[in-house]
Amino acid sequence: GLDALQRAAAMVAQLDLFSENEELEEIASADLKYLLLPALLGALTLKQVDLSRRLEHLESARAHFWRFLKLCRSYGLGSFHLPAAGPPGEEGAGSPAPGGPAAARPSLVAMASSRQAKIERYKQKKELENRLASMKTFVESGQADEDQIREFYILQIQKWIGTSLEEIESIDQEMVILRSRGTAKQSSAPPHGTSQQVRAPLKPFILTRDAAQAKVFGAGYPGLPTMTVDDWYEQRRRQGVTSGQSAPPRTPGITDEELQKQQQEKKEEEDDEEALQKARNWDDWKDTHPRGYGNRQNVG
Repeated sequence: GLDALQRAAAMVAQLDLFSENEELEEIASADLKYLLLPALLGALTLKQVDLSRRLEHLESARAHFWRFLKLCRSYGLGSFHLPAAGPPGEEGAGSPAPGGPAAARPSLVAMASSRQAKIERYKQKKELENRLASMKTFVESGQADEDQIREFYILQIQKWIGTSLEEIESIDQEMVILRSRGTAKQSSAPPHGTSQQVRAPLKPFILTRDAAQAKVFGAGYPGLPTMTVDDWYEQRRRQGVTSGQSAPPRTPGITDEELQKQQQEKKEEEDDEEALQKARNWDDWKDTHPRGYGNRQNVG
């Protein structure tokens, strides 16, 4: 749509269909609809969805709407106040207005007059839409004469005048927000070269008791890498993370119960008197107390 409108606008400019020195009566009825080209260009430009170029699209759409309003003003189509050529605060964006915040604050009288103008524009828009709806079918069917066709296009232009004024007002407000947001991002950005070093994330793994469990847990989906306790201690020791106390060496494939039994046998082999005496007492107690001794609760 934008490409078609831009080609049409280029051809209109090449043919010099409109001039600020002409009167409205000098324009042919069939050419009146081409006055809407800048307004339609502005409306379609606002529909662009590229957020990275939003400010650029707003400036382009505002220029199209302002060009349309200026052309209508020169032909005397409607009585309205022509907005400034550029958005307010564009020349000194980011700098305070002269006179301080009090000077920039709108007065109650200006706010009331602006509200009243919006109400009047809304009423005119509704009236124009009703008149256009009643004439549209008659004009499109080809039964309307030249005067009726001319009136239909003039009503369309007057409707788009109100729409253009509303769009320029909303564009100015959005541009102020976008510019302030960009200024805030620039001020909050960290200086170059002061960014903190990003630590690489740790990969998840399954910590198992021995190599046998590592084979079992590592065989299924999603197949996370497995690691025994000894491997984990060794890896942490190489990284210098663990403290001076190291885990006792363990033979792969031996459970805690077997390890405890080996330690007990080792103590007995080293002639530990306390361990030998404890073992002898335990053997003597088992000789005089058979298995199940003292359990008399379930006697029938």
